[in-house]
Amino acid sequence: MSSELTRDGVMKAVFPALDGFAPSTAPASHAAKRAFDLLLGTALLLLFTPVMMLVSLAVALESPGPVLFCQKRTGQHGRTFPIFKFRSMRVMEKGGEVRQAVEGDDRITRVGRIIRKLSLDELPQLFNVIAGQMSLVGPRPHAILHDEFYGTRIAGYALRQQVKPGITGWAQVNGSRGPTPSIETMRRRIALDAWYVANHSLALDIKILIRTPLAVLSTRNAH
Repeated sequence: MSSELTRDGVMKAVFPALDGFAPSTAPASHAAKRAFDLLLGTALLLLFTPVMMLVSLAVALESPGPVLFCQKRTGQHGRTFPIFKFRSMRVMEKGGEVRQAVEGDDRITRVGRIIRKLSLDELPQLFNVIAGQMSLVGPRPHAILHDEFYGTRIAGYALRQQVKPGITGWAQVNGSRGPTPSIETMRRRIALDAWYVANHSLALDIKILIRTPLAVLSTRNAH
């Protein structure tokens, strides 16, 4: 048995959702998702422009520093891209460690705490969607250092990179939102991401988008 088949067997044992799964290569399917992202992403950007202007002003007035936070993330097929968020902290992550925000984190500003709870800090990622680096729906992209850390500890971690990362995703609407303080917490998120990769469709994306506002309003695990 080849090493490739052995790896496939291991992946399907770890993630049963992948049984019988082969990544879709149909141009029509990709084109439909891209068209959906462009049309709805542009509409949402226009709709939320007043909100984004207010958030920008609040961030700028509360603490010195740039309004936007930019960080390299890993996207589809392992390609990196700059992700944009509204700055919600007084300090920017530097060096060889990226600390996840936790409840009561003193790095987070008062404005930052509000926009993180409501996921308003993610709105600039609509530009990433329009640029084709992200999708409205897909596995949330993690910091590169986190990809390197968990990639060596969780089997099948890289499966999530077979599709474009998203602003929202199947994991987020199923309670896996916010910090991942343990390997088991991250493993559950990766299992949900793997399920999405194996089952993604335009209909599922619409279902996730409909469920997203309720997940955001619950503010569960959002710090």
